[in-house]
Amino acid sequence: MTAFYKLSGSGNDFLALPEPAAPPTAERIRAWCRRGVSLGADGLFVLRRLGEDRGVAMDYWNADGLPADLCLNGTRCAAQLAFHLGWAADRVRIETAVGSVLARRIDAARIALELSAPGEPRARTVEADGRIWSGWTVAVGVPHFVLVWPERLAHAPVVEAGRALRHAAAFAPAGTNVDFVRFPDAATVEIRTYERGVEDETLSCGTGVLAAAAVGLALGRVDPPLAAPLSVRTQGGFGLAVGVERVDTPWSGGWTLGGDARLVATGVLLPDADLSPPPPAWS
Repeated sequence: MTAFYKLSGSGNDFLALPEPAAPPTAERIRAWCRRGVSLGADGLFVLRRLGEDRGVAMDYWNADGLPADLCLNGTRCAAQLAFHLGWAADRVRIETAVGSVLARRIDAARIALELSAPGEPRARTVEADGRIWSGWTVAVGVPHFVLVWPERLAHAPVVEAGRALRHAAAFAPAGTNVDFVRFPDAATVEIRTYERGVEDETLSCGTGVLAAAAVGLALGRVDPPLAAPLSVRTQGGFGLAVGVERVDTPWSGGWTLGGDARLVATGVLLPDADLSPPPPAWS
């Protein structure tokens, strides 16, 4: 039996193992994260204390069992778990595969991260699914391809086009996350994301939110969030907030990402949670 916590960060859900005796195998992660068959989640992280007030370290895997360098909603959830376990009070430094992130409690259900700026967006044209797509590549610890969508996001082909672009030859071999984004006004971002490693649309994606905000700033579609943060609407229904500490440009200052991060369950994974039959031939 394996003790776990279940957390949700604005609809991005995770299994968390605090200081397990050994990290889980890729096969177990895939089984545990498979919805309808096991507990289900977008990913899993292991959280460990570093000691001597040095904060905590997290290792993160997507639902496909493969490690990912960064998951910002997962990092916010990791901070919430550290606070819940009494490993930190209201601020904690979290070591990730791409470096250190400072997290702070906003209130009981919201966590903010203080981050380095994402990479500056680069325009790119990509062929996938028999058509040409013009978007923006942004590095936020993991790769994103951002499409500025001209219509309501309700009609965006997130799964179909997202899957084709995620596997496009232009992004081989690693692939990319794909974001469909609207800017309804200068203070608001709307986003839906097809996530690499989950291989489906997720209800929220923290790195995608930062990528979308970066594209909005680069195109002049949103105002620099200096006095007030940008409001970001996600598919999960939760709002996230992005702030920028501008120095010379948005790419040289610190950024913040804040919003919902909650513990929703705890328990033990029983042996039958490991069962994961192959999908049927027609799937």
